[in-house]
Amino acid sequence: MSEINANGALSADPSARYYVRDHHPENSTLLGFWIYLMSDCLLFAGLFAAYAVLGRNYAGGPSGAELFDLPLVALNTGFLLLSSITYGFAMIASQRKNLKATIIWLLVTGAFGLCFLYLEVYEFLHLIHEGAGPQRSAFLTSFFALVGTHGLHVTFGSIWLLTLVFQLAKHGLTHENNRRLMCLSMFWHFLDVIWIGVFTFVYLMGVLP
Repeated sequence: MSEINANGALSADPSARYYVRDHHPENSTLLGFWIYLMSDCLLFAGLFAAYAVLGRNYAGGPSGAELFDLPLVALNTGFLLLSSITYGFAMIASQRKNLKATIIWLLVTGAFGLCFLYLEVYEFLHLIHEGAGPQRSAFLTSFFALVGTHGLHVTFGSIWLLTLVFQLAKHGLTHENNRRLMCLSMFWHFLDVIWIGVFTFVYLMGVLP
């Protein structure tokens, strides 16, 4: 077996060995997750664009100013923003190798996420009860599509978070679990950024005459 010596030539030394750099799967995982988030950005960009085009087509039905309960939506926004802060505390605890605090902060984050989902489902059911379902107008179709897609993402994130809590409780702060914590952190903060856009573009601008 041969290897390249200091002069750049192949060595015929039979005892020579090849040395291969260690592979770091976490780099590939994080890169792949960033690519996924970018694809999700395109999804939401398309939904925002559809709402921008259809958001004033009421078909003789109610407008956002007539339907939106802004204090309720503001409370819901507070729940999601607080969940982002508590997730940050979970990441700090994990870096300090404090498993118990990490799990507690993740559970608090999940509780805020469930509060957000509860109020969103309540809002949707209230609108449908008032006859303002997604089939009522193009405005409501685009509204339910955008806000509902974000809600599905939060649902998926909450399930992922609960699964991660079980993995942490069973295996602790292993290298793999720390990588999963990082990926979920990026996903959760991404949902916060998208919701700020929804709150501003859909709700705040929707109540304007």
